[in-house]
This record gives sequence, C-alpha cells and structure tokens, in this order.
Amino acid sequence: MALALAKVPQIQDDRILVGSNNADDAGVFRIAPDRALVHTVDLLAPVVNDPYTFGRIAAVNSLSDVYAMGGIPLVALNVIGFPASLDPEVVGEILRGGQDAVVEDGAVVLGGHTFQDAEIRYGLAVTGEISPDEIYTNSGCKTGDLLILTKPLGTGTVIQAMMTRGVVPEELYRTVVASMTTSNRKASELMRKHRASACTDITGFGFLGHCWEMAEASGLGAEIWFDKLPTFPKVLDLIREGVIDAGVKMNRNSFEQNVIFTDEADVHIQTLLFASETSGGLLISVAEDKAGILLDELTGSGVEQSAVVGKVTDLNLGKVKVYK
Repeated sequence: MALALAKVPQIQDDRILVGSNNADDAGVFRIAPDRALVHTVDLLAPVVNDPYTFGRIAAVNSLSDVYAMGGIPLVALNVIGFPASLDPEVVGEILRGGQDAVVEDGAVVLGGHTFQDAEIRYGLAVTGEISPDEIYTNSGCKTGDLLILTKPLGTGTVIQAMMTRGVVPEELYRTVVASMTTSNRKASELMRKHRASACTDITGFGFLGHCWEMAEASGLGAEIWFDKLPTFPKVLDLIREGVIDAGVKMNRNSFEQNVIFTDEADVHIQTLLFASETSGGLLISVAEDKAGILLDELTGSGVEQSAVVGKVTDLNLGKVKVYK
C-alpha cells in the first residue's frame, strides 16, 4: 500500500489535521477552530458463522479506529458486499448486528452502500467528533511512557482454528467473541481523561505491526515484555499444534526487520505477536506516573484484562524489542 500511495499526490489543506501521509487509524479534518471530524472506513470478511454476531464484530472493529484517535462516533454508513445468491435474511442479520453495536455506542446508522462480491464483506464508514487539541495519533509517544494493552491477543489464531478445524472449545469461542464484540469506548474515554500520549488499536497488522508503527512514528523505541501480554486461553497451544493465522507471513515479511527478539521469545511467541487481530484492544502510551491509576480505572470499569505490557525508550529507535 505504501508503494501505491507514493504515486498519489498529498493534498495540501490547512484543515487536514491528520491525513493519509501518516499511518494513523483515521483521518481528522477541522471544521471550526475548536471542532474537527474524524473519519474511517473498514471492511471484514466473516470471522464467525452467525451473521448477527459477525455484524456486531465488524461494527465494533470499525468504530475502534475513531476511539483510537480519541474521537466520539456520530454517524456510520454500512458498506456490504455479498453474492447475489445470498439469502436476504442473512444480509439483514449482519446489518442488524452492526446497527445494534453502533446505537449502543451512541451513534446512528444513516444508510450505506451494497455491492455484489464473490464473498461476504461488511464494515462501516464512520464519522466522529474530536477536539483539535485532543487528537491521539500514533506518533505522540514519549520516552519513559508505559504501554497498556486493553484486550487479550489471539483472535486471529482462534479464527484460523475455526476455519481449518471447524470448531474450537465452546468456552474459548465465547470468550473470544465477547472480546471482539466489546467496544473500545470506555478505554478511549479513560485514555482521554488521563491525558495519554499516543494510541493505536490492534488489528490486521498484529500486535508487533501496530506497536512498530507507534515506535517509528514517534522516533523512539518500544520494549515489550511478552510474559505480561494478556492472551486468550489455549492460544499458544493452538499455535504449537500448527494453527497459524493467515496474516502471520505477511506481517512477518513486512515488519520483522524492525523487531528484535531475545532468545527467550520462542517461535510460538513470535507467531502470536505477528498474527492479525480482529477488533482488538487499544495500545495506549501513557506517562509512567499516570499508568497505575489508568490501569486501575480500566480494570475497575469493565476492561478487566488490561495490562502494562512494555515501555517507550530512546534505545533501538524505530524498532520493537521483545523480551521476557
């Protein structure tokens, strides 16, 4: 994508506060001295069999980009592609699931666009509101910040297990679906309350890809303590059994040169950290003296599996070091 965008001229407009020249989660456009709009769009192929649940997951995933920037969603437009032969009731259930997730977060769905495709794809174009003085990009990390992750890792591995094996343990399925359908709204509110330095959400580029983007954009390094990372139960067991998310190879090829692994981080840990995530948590960079109270409030407000997973340093600039 970077090669494709290199041929597209950058638009020069003072109203653009965050544009396509940054690897951020959404764009930001100023509409008044004290007001701006944050815009994003995302699509997913089905990750579960139930259409209503898939709709909720896709919507929460799309809304997350607005939350990662510190914005508040206002309106959404459905974007859905499907084969002409698909039962309309399935389409309706996907849209119902997406709308329920949007409405629960205080926004509205105004309509959308459909198109024919060989497989189902669904997501949202979301517009939110944001203060020009409180935009949380991925480039604001400061030396000494601690890194807080608000959801466990492993969705990509579990989805891959469902696709290749047809079934995973029921308790694991319920746990992963509950995470993917949980909004990042509360985490974003608390991040703003405690004036975090930077933020991104963990999705298709995997934990390491998004963590590296923060380090590189901030001109600093990141150290990750893999034994502190929250993960779903049995995910590493699945990887040891040969379940490898389809995004691992792409992400490894794209980001491996920017990651330093110590000998303690075995190949299974590496695979997990390169795996794609769907509707993952926020990765928040926050001053050390604020991290404790932010973590306490996250866990006390329902974001129970949040954890401090690393720190920002002035070593290994533009790289991520992973150790125990």
